[in-house]
Amino acid sequence: PMAASEPAARKRRPKGHFAATAGRAKRPRGAGRQLEAGMRGILITCNMNERKCVGEAYSLLGEYGDLLYGPEQFSDHEERLSGSDREEEDEDDVEAALKKEVGQMRALTEQKLRRFQSVESGANNVVFIRTQGIEPENLVHHILKDMHTTKKKKTRVILRMLPISGTCKAFLEDMKKYTETFFEPWFKAPNKGTFQIVYKARNNSHMSREEVIKELAGIVGGLNPENKVDLNNPQYTVVVEIIKTVCCLSVVRDYVLFRKYNLQEVVKSNKEDAQQNPSSVTETEEQNSEVVKAETEEEEKSSKEVKEENK
Repeated sequence: PMAASEPAARKRRPKGHFAATAGRAKRPRGAGRQLEAGMRGILITCNMNERKCVGEAYSLLGEYGDLLYGPEQFSDHEERLSGSDREEEDEDDVEAALKKEVGQMRALTEQKLRRFQSVESGANNVVFIRTQGIEPENLVHHILKDMHTTKKKKTRVILRMLPISGTCKAFLEDMKKYTETFFEPWFKAPNKGTFQIVYKARNNSHMSREEVIKELAGIVGGLNPENKVDLNNPQYTVVVEIIKTVCCLSVVRDYVLFRKYNLQEVVKSNKEDAQQNPSSVTETEEQNSEVVKAETEEEEKSSKEVKEENK
């Protein structure tokens, strides 16, 4: 019997091993555990190592989240649970107590959503951190501004960190309806600004990049005719990130200055930085460093691919 069961055990191990790693991204984890319309959060791109990226994201967001919004409040239940000493009780009591604890913890999790919670993004090399009760745009701008100023490198695997303050279904009609209201705080008269729209689609080939940009620019123009397109150094960048059937949106400042919200690039020294202050309207336009050029080529390439797909 021993010999017979050994190969089976050996066969089983890699399966479990792969399920924990490779299969991780593909397995839906139930409601609220994957990116869906109605969520807000932070979209993070990384290079290969998603698990490490999630770790870095939690630590970076935790650090700045505590600074900006104060430490996260958990009910004292959670602390009490970890500190209890039940060694003297007999097994029945322990089992009952354990059941009760599990129940309490489950109830806690449901009633009190964490400030930052990683959910499945639906794309490789993309991590989505759902946020609760905070403004992703302000938080991410604050992080980039700090890193841009101090030039202190704080992450190894995180590349870009984009706030997502609105999500809707990735179909043109839904997007038009949604953005009519979503864009108001920035673009509805008397508010106005120069703007550009950046678009990226992953695991989705039914949207046309040109059509989306045209429609959204039309909506911005409709909110105030004084909103003008500026591709060199706009005050606002409308970020459109589509993954599968979810469209993620935000309107960010200092997109060019902060190197397209790239945490690796923003800490590098550039001579133009000295002449510029974040979010001042009179910024010079000689910001297109080599990196931004390279990234733009990358984006243009991807938009060409999008075009090809949509033919």
